[in-house]
Amino acid sequence: MISPLLFALALLAQDADAAEAIAAAPPEAAAETVEAAFPPGAPRDPYGLVAWCYGALSAHKGLRDQVMPEVTRIETTFRRPGSSLEDDLQVYDELDELSAQNLALFSRAMEAAEKASPRPINAHGADAIRRGRITWSRAGDLPKARLAQEWMSWTLPAQIGRAHV
Repeated sequence: MISPLLFALALLAQDADAAEAIAAAPPEAAAETVEAAFPPGAPRDPYGLVAWCYGALSAHKGLRDQVMPEVTRIETTFRRPGSSLEDDLQVYDELDELSAQNLALFSRAMEAAEKASPRPINAHGADAIRRGRITWSRAGDLPKARLAQEWMSWTLPAQIGRAHV
């Protein structure tokens, strides 16, 4: 089995043989041993997981303008010793930029897998994206402070290979 990190690297490099092998893998194919559990609702197959991450990350990124006033209030109220508000808020700009890069990478990886697949897989990808976006579907029901805290602490799953992405 191919790990999601190798999946992303293979697809990013547009390695058609690796992409075809991954795209042809059944959705039940899980990544090799992983340290953390998969997020609830996330597919276990590499293509589906990347699509799920695309959906979850795009929804997370879409909440930025809504949560930043509360994030700023939280960062102002709970100052870390020796830190400046400007530096701490700069982290969110950097994360937003990284999110945009990751979304582009995920998009290219999904497109390469779809092109390399001997069977249509885009419906599986669309469903995984939808399920990833659902992660943030209750955002409007949360109090502002709680939503900001959830948004501030959310990360991509370890299985996606954030070390490279």
